[in-house]
Amino acid sequence: MTQPTIVLVHGAWADASSWNAVATDLQGRGFTVLAPTNLLRGVAPDAAYVASFLAQRTSGPVVLVGHSYGGAVITNAGTGGGDVKALVYVDAFIPDEGETVFSILGGSGSALDVPDPTTVLDVAGYPGAPEGDAEAFLKPVTVHDSFAQDLPEADRWLIHAGQRPITLGANASPTTTAAWKTLPSWAVVGTEDRVIPPATQRSMAERAGATITDVAASHVSMVSHPSVVVDVILAAVAAVSD
Repeated sequence: MTQPTIVLVHGAWADASSWNAVATDLQGRGFTVLAPTNLLRGVAPDAAYVASFLAQRTSGPVVLVGHSYGGAVITNAGTGGGDVKALVYVDAFIPDEGETVFSILGGSGSALDVPDPTTVLDVAGYPGAPEGDAEAFLKPVTVHDSFAQDLPEADRWLIHAGQRPITLGANASPTTTAAWKTLPSWAVVGTEDRVIPPATQRSMAERAGATITDVAASHVSMVSHPSVVVDVILAAVAAVSD
């Protein structure tokens, strides 16, 4: 089997640079690595963009990796374009049809599941927004205490400075296709994750029949513990290359 291309899809409040340590390691092992932009506008348009990217920018087998909200995107995009052989979820949402980010986090104990979201998020309008929609940014305290608490302080401030906001509408848009039902899956569960609590991650991963690896990490384990994430991706590669 041709060596698969590794496609890394970032989540909310991030960009492709969140994968830098993982991508550098995989490139050093001879893999072709691509990290497309996740538009963070809605599950349907974001998944359509990634599926189109896969169709046009890859040839041969693909291992598709998603972090956080990127997990919802790869779930919907995994069977929509390219020759995806495996899904890898990193501190990620693994939704079923009809589920949304908001519905998954509701009652989970997430630091974002609070009565007044403006205590943890800054909300701002954006040009061309549908009626009632807005962008959500992480407040500094949320980055430091709940999103990336295991990173050095300087790195946490960089995350806050460069975060790409996600729309409220994206968090409320339902999954329509669950690619994990037909593709083998792996999951990295951050046991110190305060955004998607580990019990919630594990429940979704078990439902998907994913091979689960725990890591004592925050919501950004691919930044704080990239070697663990690389090992899981390599396990997926090995399984689909047999």
